[in-house]
Amino acid sequence: MPLSVIVLGLLSAFAWGLGDFGGGFVGRRAPVAGVLLFGQLAGGVLSAVVTIWLREPMPGPADVAWALASCLGGAAGIACLYIGLSRGRMGVVAPVTGVLVAAIPAVAGIVLQGVPPAAVVVGIALAISSVVVVSRVGDAGDGRPSGLRWGVAAGLGLGVVTLTLSRITPGLVFGPLTVMRFVEATLFGLVVLGSARLPGLGARRMAWRIPRRLWLAVIAIGACDMLGTAAYIAATQAGPLAIAGVLSALYPVTTVVLAVAILRERLASWHLVGVGMAATAIVLITTGAG
Repeated sequence: MPLSVIVLGLLSAFAWGLGDFGGGFVGRRAPVAGVLLFGQLAGGVLSAVVTIWLREPMPGPADVAWALASCLGGAAGIACLYIGLSRGRMGVVAPVTGVLVAAIPAVAGIVLQGVPPAAVVVGIALAISSVVVVSRVGDAGDGRPSGLRWGVAAGLGLGVVTLTLSRITPGLVFGPLTVMRFVEATLFGLVVLGSARLPGLGARRMAWRIPRRLWLAVIAIGACDMLGTAAYIAATQAGPLAIAGVLSALYPVTTVVLAVAILRERLASWHLVGVGMAATAIVLITTGAG
C-alpha cells in the first residue's frame, strides 16, 4: 500500500483542522457569512491558478457532475451542522457528525475495495472513536433538545461528500475543486442576497463585510480548506478509500490541539484521551498498511 495515501490523508486532516480553527477564530471578529463567501472565493481562485500552473486537464462532464454533487452535499451538511450546534446540544451534535463523516468512507471503502489488514482495521476503529471523543464538548444544561437529527443529517451530508469526491477521475484534483469552490461561493452569495426575504432572519440582510485587517486571514482560511480538500481527493486516488477517509476525518484533533496551543484553552481529560487514541490509530494504520 502506498505511503502517499497516509501522508495525504494526514495532510488533509491538518489543513482542514487548521482551516476550521481559523474560521472559528476569525468568525468571532467578522460575519461568518462573509468568511464562508470570501473563503470559498479565495480557494476557487487559488485552485484555478494551480490548475493552470500544473497544466491539469479540464474536468469532463462526469467530473463536473461529481463536483456539483459534492457542493450540494457539503452545503446541506454544513447547514444542518450549524443549525444543530445553534439549536441543540453541542455535546451530541458534534460527535455524531464527526463519527459519520469518519465512518461512511471507511465502511464504503471496505465494502468496495475489500478488508484491509487486521492492524489497519483496528486503527480505523480507533480513529473513528477518537473523533467522537475529541469532538465531545460539555453541555450547558440549559434544557436544549439533543439536536440528534441535525447531527445525523450533517454527518450524512458531509459523509456523502467524501464518497462523491472519491469518484473524480484519477489525475484530476484542482480542476474539479475549482468548480466546487466557485459554485459554493455562488450559493453562499445567493444566501446572503436573499437573506432579507428568509423567515426568521428579520428585515435586515445578513452581514457579510469583512474588515480589511482580516482579509489575509480569510484568504488563508480559504487556502487551507482548498489544500485539505485537494489532499483528500489525491489520497483517495493514491490508496484505499477507507484509509484516506478515516485519516482525513481526524481534523477535529488538529483544531483541538491548535486551540490549546494558540488560544491557551484548557484541554479536558477526554480530549487528552482522544488525542492519544488518534496517535495510536495513526501508528496502527501506518504499520499495518506497510
